[in-house]
Amino acid sequence: MPCALFSVYDKTGVVDFARALHDAGWELLASGGTAETLGDAGLPVIDIATLTGYPAILGHRVVTLHPAVHGGILADTSDASHLDDLDRHDIRPIDLVVVSLYPFVSKPSIELIDIGGPSLVRGAAKNHARVAVVTDRSQYAEVLDELRGAGALSSGTRRHLAARAFAVTAAYDAQVAAWFAEQAAEQPDEAAPPGETALPGTITLRLERESTLRYGENPHQRGARYRVVGERSWWSQSEQLGGKEMSYLNVFDADAAWSLVHRFDEPAAAVIKHANPCGLAVADDITTAYVRAHECDPLSAFGGIVALNRPMTTAAAEALVNVFTEVVIAPSFEPGALDVLSTKKNLRVLRAPAPFRDGRSLRGVDGAVLVQDHDAPSADTSSWKVAGTVQPTVAQLRDAVVAWVTCAATSSNAIVLARDACAVGIGAGQQNRVDAARIACTRAGERARGAVAASDAFFPFRDGPDALAAAGVSAIVQPGGSQRDDESIAAANEHGIAMIFTGVRHFRH
Repeated sequence: MPCALFSVYDKTGVVDFARALHDAGWELLASGGTAETLGDAGLPVIDIATLTGYPAILGHRVVTLHPAVHGGILADTSDASHLDDLDRHDIRPIDLVVVSLYPFVSKPSIELIDIGGPSLVRGAAKNHARVAVVTDRSQYAEVLDELRGAGALSSGTRRHLAARAFAVTAAYDAQVAAWFAEQAAEQPDEAAPPGETALPGTITLRLERESTLRYGENPHQRGARYRVVGERSWWSQSEQLGGKEMSYLNVFDADAAWSLVHRFDEPAAAVIKHANPCGLAVADDITTAYVRAHECDPLSAFGGIVALNRPMTTAAAEALVNVFTEVVIAPSFEPGALDVLSTKKNLRVLRAPAPFRDGRSLRGVDGAVLVQDHDAPSADTSSWKVAGTVQPTVAQLRDAVVAWVTCAATSSNAIVLARDACAVGIGAGQQNRVDAARIACTRAGERARGAVAASDAFFPFRDGPDALAAAGVSAIVQPGGSQRDDESIAAANEHGIAMIFTGVRHFRH
């Protein structure tokens, strides 16, 4: 008679799974609370304490750590010496191990560090040539289907389950290690300025593939999206309502768009191309916001990504559907909007929650990873300082916020012009700031007159402010901090434009 051992924290579905095994002729073993759950359901179950002759001790820290358990799991029944040991010590083989671990990430603490569970999982996975290991309730159905159809689990299935099991214990250990690292990071670092904390000395990552993408940056490259286990991701909770499969760049650009529009509390729309904004607008309603965002740079918007931070209206969908767009993201869609968008069979339509902005920013370099805190451009103007003699108006301050937040989401060197709460000219990714200013002004054209310009970093010379003033810009917002700030301030004063310093730089490479 085959034997299954149960030790699960998450007891969802475990009674039905165990009953199906029992009906198929399996003997049931279980630990503590799991044995009680199965017994209360009327199933004949042997408690681990009966098998080992020892009750759970040390506040349930020691329950399954016993040779009668691990010997039954680890025994190689094709080895005569193993069979002799089993016979000598009256240990029966265990053929299936079903474990779900303590939910450490729910409330990290020493007591939620599971010891017995990972030991059972690793032992069963090591001996997968004979033993099957189930580590998630989602596997119950597939295991039962194969047992009913073939009478036993194939070596391929056991190997697959073992691979999953080692991934589960690796992730669990990573969560515990991350918690300890965070605890250490909360202590002041001797090398850091007083009051500051260091990044953890070690970061253990486990990546779990959530979707295979159509291709990578180019069709000849493979691509997939992986979730960082233990961290929240809006992608995991998003739903694609229509269109083709997502590609690598669709995901990359969509993430940039979704992050940007959620920097604004008012209705906002963003159009993204190659991870850079080519349109951004804030308005009283989302339809107006989208129309004005598109008007920023209609040429670049072709084949772009659109994100709205309010439910998509039918009117907005009707305005968008005539523009070739790769992806549209919104928190929800009016039924009429979905009807309109469905006429574009290739348009990817995503419904998603707001981004979480948890964790840290990770970027791969050759054989290594760069780690930093997430950048968080703020719309709070309370710490901004007027550096010149000209005071900005209330309207200019509002445009300065739109330009500043949009500029922080634009590749450096970056200049963004905004007027009437709408980006009107964007210069991105230039090797010098003057060229970024010239591009932004050229794209804005006559709309540059009266606009507010934002620069993601300080102006090293006055040539940047001069170029913006020549295009008719009425105010400039920038971090400040250059050795030649006085030259930029003098230029602003000479041209009769306001100069605002934020004190914060927002490079984005």
